[in-house]
Amino acid sequence: MMPLLLTLLPPLIGGFALFWVRALDLSGRLNLAISGLTLIGALWLAWMVARVEVVAGLGFRVDAFNVYLIVLTAFVGLTTAIFSGPYMQHVQASGRISALNLRLYHGLYQSFMLTMLVALTTDNLGILWVAVEGATLATVLLVSLYRTPEAVEAAWKYFILCGVGIALALFGTVLTYFAAYLVLEDTESGLSWSVLHAHAGALDPTVMRIAFVFLLVGYGTKVGLVPMHQWLPDAHSEGPTPMSAVLSGLLLNVALYAVVRLKMLVDGSLAATQTSHLAGALLMGFGIVSFVVAGLFLHRQRDIKRLFSYSSIEHMGLMTFAFGVGGPLATFGALLHMLVHSLTKSAIFVTVGHATHLAGTQSIDRIRGLIRTQPAIGWGLLFGVVAIAGFPPFGVFTSEFLLLTATMQTYPWFTLLLLSGLAIAFAGLFRHLHPMVYGTAPEGQRPVAANMLPVFLHLGLVLWLGLSIPGALVAWLDRATALIAGRGVL
Repeated sequence: MMPLLLTLLPPLIGGFALFWVRALDLSGRLNLAISGLTLIGALWLAWMVARVEVVAGLGFRVDAFNVYLIVLTAFVGLTTAIFSGPYMQHVQASGRISALNLRLYHGLYQSFMLTMLVALTTDNLGILWVAVEGATLATVLLVSLYRTPEAVEAAWKYFILCGVGIALALFGTVLTYFAAYLVLEDTESGLSWSVLHAHAGALDPTVMRIAFVFLLVGYGTKVGLVPMHQWLPDAHSEGPTPMSAVLSGLLLNVALYAVVRLKMLVDGSLAATQTSHLAGALLMGFGIVSFVVAGLFLHRQRDIKRLFSYSSIEHMGLMTFAFGVGGPLATFGALLHMLVHSLTKSAIFVTVGHATHLAGTQSIDRIRGLIRTQPAIGWGLLFGVVAIAGFPPFGVFTSEFLLLTATMQTYPWFTLLLLSGLAIAFAGLFRHLHPMVYGTAPEGQRPVAANMLPVFLHLGLVLWLGLSIPGALVAWLDRATALIAGRGVL
């Protein structure tokens, strides 16, 4: 259990300790060091899972499905912390937040990381719910950090919508426990996912159907599925940019992870019934609606952070649809898409943070000529959008190609809709991108201090995954696919 403790203890301690560190430079460096320790623990944990397949004990369970998300969460947390320290010090120096709020930010950053890691590692559905609710509370405080009327309004919207959603998820969790109570001798283990998965075939199908509807709507609110998505664009546009990077790149994955874990229970419960694909059909419905609606809304945005928040909704809809399709190929593609989307979107938000610093605004109409004023930022935004739009040879193209192939094999009538949605999203992104990158730079626009290392590191990894997926990663994702879909793909 040492690797698990090394993964969870640094953000736990850091979440409390960083509130009391008065030296702002030291606070940023400690935030970075804590994130580095977390990544070391996550890599050690991944090595253990590669050897023994499952690491379990003390109410935690780590397998092939969640361990790669744990490593991804720790890695993006570290690279965002590299960007976060200097960026937030600039924000504090500009007078947008006080020194006290900057200390609050660093403590909340580690608290946010802790809640996501607990959600990914726990074997208990009740603790999963508590961890996701904890992530909500940490994010609410981060969204309102600037204390402007717009930021407070966005935080309240986030709190109310996600609070209603998480309440529905709680009711679904209670119903799941009720289904377990009817069949398990040891009712105290009725919220253990591994126990429920082992007895999924005995769970009452009617109760599990109802439970999954509540769980999907509840956790789907955190995923950002339409029509429960209204909080997400406001949270992105009003909160600190580093928060947007981890929110879009990590938290949405955690919520989708919870949905998929619960879908596995429902699939087992309904396997012998005529509605065996109910959970998959619901995921496909919510996913395709989110994918198409978000693609259309890309065309109407005037705020650069809201633009990429709708891009996140679009891609989460695509992943949700893929998990709903099911089967080895679609599941493998969805897992790969979770990985490349997180890397790409967090890189984009880091670039957006520098771009808004350079332009002094988040308005798309006033961000112009980035590649002329500061080429590193301009090229970073250009390559980030090219990658997230699914251009080859980036990894997003590979995962989307797998998803389209699986859809053509299983539900060919959805193929045209998916292709149309991708084309709409492509047009929505590039109509805004060209003037921001290549337009005429405003008078007086000067280069700013920008650390683009996290951006090019992430995009380099996404490019590598598009050219050649390492055999170790294929084996890793194939084991996760076998767990979710019942058998491997490669």
